[in-house]
Amino acid sequence: MYLLGLGLVLLGLKYLEIGPVAAWDWWVVLLPFGLAVLWWVWADTSGYTKKTAMEREDARRKARIDRNQEALGTQPKKNRR
Repeated sequence: MYLLGLGLVLLGLKYLEIGPVAAWDWWVVLLPFGLAVLWWVWADTSGYTKKTAMEREDARRKARIDRNQEALGTQPKKNRR
């Protein structure tokens, strides 16, 4: 996502001809978009995206179970200091 943001900023600077970016070649300005596509392809094919989504879901599920057990009184309360 950072590469996409960088690409948008560079694209805006090039289009508006602001600063040194105005003198850069177009391929340099568009390079972050290509790198973002490569990142997304790698993340999807390697399973990185799925793994991080599963970790988030597991953490939310554990937090919900702990919260419910504490509310029912079946789990000792945590010390809050």
